[in-house]
Amino acid sequence: MIKVTEKLLGLYRKYKEIIHYLIVGGMTTVVSLGIYYGLVLTVLDPKKPIQLQAANIISWIGAVTFAYFASRRFVFESKNPNMLQEAGAFYLARVSTLVMDMVIMFLGVTLLGFSDKIMKLVVQVLVTIANYVFSKLFVFKADKQ
Repeated sequence: MIKVTEKLLGLYRKYKEIIHYLIVGGMTTVVSLGIYYGLVLTVLDPKKPIQLQAANIISWIGAVTFAYFASRRFVFESKNPNMLQEAGAFYLARVSTLVMDMVIMFLGVTLLGFSDKIMKLVVQVLVTIANYVFSKLFVFKADKQ
């Protein structure tokens, strides 16, 4: 039993950043989907392209704000004193995945007629992967040098 525990702890230490990113990514996805579904089930109509994209943008802003603070603290353990610059870089890195999100949602929902709920789930997986890569390579890289 102790050997299994030691092995699991070793794997955790080795992959701590990725494990924490997946947890934060999952929580960020919940924030994004919660805001998105809350909007399209109450005040915005996803069948209207402008309202679909408005729901997407609003959910993106909420999710990115949550993701920055959670990633800074729990994933990358940033000690960068210039939070404004770091947050700016984080948001800029996320703009590319927002565009990716919007294009895929437009193609899948508006042009191809797929369910916006299903497409949003698919997009979240792709966005989560891209966001880790951008955060690791461009936003929090200075802390690891």
